[in-house]
Amino acid sequence: MKVDVLLGLQWGDEGKGKIVDVLTPKYDIISRFQGGPNAGHTLEFEGTKHVLHTIPSGIFRDGVMNLVGNGVVIDPVIFQAELVKLKPFNLDIPSRLIISKKAHLILPTHRILDAASEVAKGKNKIGSTLKGIGPTYMDKTGRNGLRVGDIYSPRFEEKYKALVEKHEAMLKRFPDFVYNLDELEGPWMEAIEKLKELQAVDSEQYINDAIKAGKKVLAEGAQGTMLDVDFGTYPFVTSSNTVTAGTCTGLGVPPTKIGNVIGIFKAYCTRVGSGPFPTELEGEVGEKIRKEGFEFGATTGRPRRCGWIDIPQLKYAIMINGVSELSMMKADVLDNFETIQACTHYMIDGERYDYFPYDVNDVEVIPVYEEIKAWNCDTTKLRSIDDAPAELKAYVTYLEQKLEVPITVVSVGPDRTQTLSNKVIA
Repeated sequence: MKVDVLLGLQWGDEGKGKIVDVLTPKYDIISRFQGGPNAGHTLEFEGTKHVLHTIPSGIFRDGVMNLVGNGVVIDPVIFQAELVKLKPFNLDIPSRLIISKKAHLILPTHRILDAASEVAKGKNKIGSTLKGIGPTYMDKTGRNGLRVGDIYSPRFEEKYKALVEKHEAMLKRFPDFVYNLDELEGPWMEAIEKLKELQAVDSEQYINDAIKAGKKVLAEGAQGTMLDVDFGTYPFVTSSNTVTAGTCTGLGVPPTKIGNVIGIFKAYCTRVGSGPFPTELEGEVGEKIRKEGFEFGATTGRPRRCGWIDIPQLKYAIMINGVSELSMMKADVLDNFETIQACTHYMIDGERYDYFPYDVNDVEVIPVYEEIKAWNCDTTKLRSIDDAPAELKAYVTYLEQKLEVPITVVSVGPDRTQTLSNKVIA
């Protein structure tokens, strides 16, 4: 067996959680491979909306194991809060959730450092979620980090104090930044004790044994391709590899074991926080998309910047990830438009670009659009793609031709039932 990968192709918030939930019955294991509680994966079914930050999106399905992989960074306090929110649903969490011993821990001082650094940047801030993600990955690569496996060590307290002392020394660079470590430390230590109640495993061995045994595995990405630390709109990116390659390092599976790659994108485009966004609409149309799509961050609550779909950007993301099939989300948000636009290329300093170039931060990027007739009717009650309006079908076909990858799923609402199968990969 091979590991299938599901990831976002834009700047995050594409709807990955919903599709993972829909696909989970086909898999034995759902595994997160990177990121941390800066993710906000939204699932909606049976009249209830759920937002997951660290726990994989397969947690609500019986008989499926959910693995938090070594590439993920975990805030024990946020993790515990997620578990508390799941209690009313009577899920047998210990039987369906395991954690990699190699996953790194977010300390209270990581969050403080994140906030202090962002404040110091002023107008040049990168739009951090202030969850301590960046400082935690910095300690990971600097070989200073604490991992889940360390909480079982008799030297855990000693290791913790040593890292906190290092952080406090760093915080002296921000003399005007006020913080209270004591009020954060108590709840964090309590959450560490709760974390010990879950099973921690050597996840790379676990996942490879599962593959060898014929288990079906789906790797669930967080954030989006354009936030990848190497291939995104740097420096306005996250601190991990959000692309397919991150599955190998974030789970410990070899490249030869990667199977189907499912790319998720919205029928338009959004971005949270700072950074370049070539097709951004700052006027009435952008506000209409935001209102229709309720485009506010699931983790931060911040309003998302909105714009038309960006084909050069999507082609770039498809290339980087080796995408084999696509899921188009939130088609229903465009239900009340008579026409929509699709960016086909950029003009930069008089030169045409059909791909996403290195420098989009310090130059004027002029998107060039094609106008497309929209469906201008309610699609939220559709349960079959066969019943979709001709204009929606034409939009799907148009994108398939431009992107050269089949669109196998069209989503017309947040609920599980509002998921239209377009075609099946052989």
